[in-house]
Amino acid sequence: VQLLESGGGLVQPGGSLRLSCAASGSVNRIHTMGWFRQTPGKERELVATITNGGTTNYAASVKGRFTISRDSANMVSLQMNSLRPEDTAVYYCRTYQGYYTDSGERVEEGSWGQGTQVTVSS
Repeated sequence: VQLLESGGGLVQPGGSLRLSCAASGSVNRIHTMGWFRQTPGKERELVATITNGGTTNYAASVKGRFTISRDSANMVSLQMNSLRPEDTAVYYCRTYQGYYTDSGERVEEGSWGQGTQVTVSS
């Protein structure tokens, strides 16, 4: 699975941005899509995920401000409202996909996008 993100940029505190991610390749294997973010010197952290069934999971720091949605089977978006300077980071799209081999073994894989910069500053 290959991922292409869009929608990052510079926004003032309190503003909004919408990130989008389009998946290509073996998209029928995807069962969960999500967003992570990373700042220099820190580990990449989960922002939000959404399953094919629509179950969502959010980091406590973004709950109530960010909304993740599946726009289609191969697209996921992240609506970010009430942005804060501490939301500044490179945001990465993430997918989890799985399949069964001919021998019946379950294989789980993950894919990352290239990242898009979000800067919240006045």
